[in-house]
Amino acid sequence: MFFEGSEKKAEVFVDPKQLCLLTDISDDFWAALVNCCNARILSTMRNQACKAFLLSESSLFVWADRFVILTCGETQLVNSVEYFIQKIGLDKLVHFTYQRKNEYFSHAQPSCFGDDIKLLSRYVAGKALRFGEMDSHHNYVFHQDNGFRASPDHKTYELLAYQISPQASEKLTTPGLTACQIREFLQLEHLLPGFTLDDFVFKPYGYSVNAINRHKYLTIHVTPQANSSYVSVESNLNLIERAPLILEILQPASFDLLSFNEFDFQQQASRFIPDNYISKSLVKETLSNNYQVYFANYILPQHNFTRATPLDITDDNHAL
Repeated sequence: MFFEGSEKKAEVFVDPKQLCLLTDISDDFWAALVNCCNARILSTMRNQACKAFLLSESSLFVWADRFVILTCGETQLVNSVEYFIQKIGLDKLVHFTYQRKNEYFSHAQPSCFGDDIKLLSRYVAGKALRFGEMDSHHNYVFHQDNGFRASPDHKTYELLAYQISPQASEKLTTPGLTACQIREFLQLEHLLPGFTLDDFVFKPYGYSVNAINRHKYLTIHVTPQANSSYVSVESNLNLIERAPLILEILQPASFDLLSFNEFDFQQQASRFIPDNYISKSLVKETLSNNYQVYFANYILPQHNFTRATPLDITDDNHAL
């Protein structure tokens, strides 16, 4: 059985003086938005600062001034972004970024990154870049180009693990495995002290968890099949500091680290990433929206560096 674990991601900012996403928009709206990309809401939890939706394909987090949505499988996340723009209006939209990483089974996807940014470019002017090597792990980023300047304090992190160890894969594909057993295996109590968790075990296997603590969030999505294993961790907690525990548990053959506005990325990586992993590619780029982005792919044993590659979003030939 194959499942595409690689996520697409969108982060959308609004003007909180015109619209509070936490109080002015109903859960019915978010359900309709999620349905637009062929996913559905499984469960919801909230606190005073954040609402978290666990989806049939990944997660949605909502704050007063922004939301973050990640979807995997064969979803078309770009349709949900278009739905938001059409229903809410460009006048309330402050800024958005859209990401998409390389897939295991790209031929099964209903669209490619080129198709997605062509649709988004109907509504806003934007810029697109590729982080990482074309023939290896890479991540595409498209962002609205409208003079928005991201706060240096707005930090997010992604750790994407590939080909987890046979022991981890075997454990996470054990028939009848419960959410409590997976939480214990992933050491979530140690990783996320003080957080409220909402999780789901998929059949025949697969696992998703959302965690929130005030405005902080973390989400993990596990595709454990040995032939295409993939685990993603996304958070505004510092995942570089937490990488040693995650890597000890999963023992992946390779992993990506992606950060927005972590200015000490290299120093922290040299301190926290275990010595048996080295960075095959390292990219640093400051986007026109003021986000400083780092991307590193860690493998064994070779080491080289690449730069971010600008994409011409008006050129039909860049579609993959």
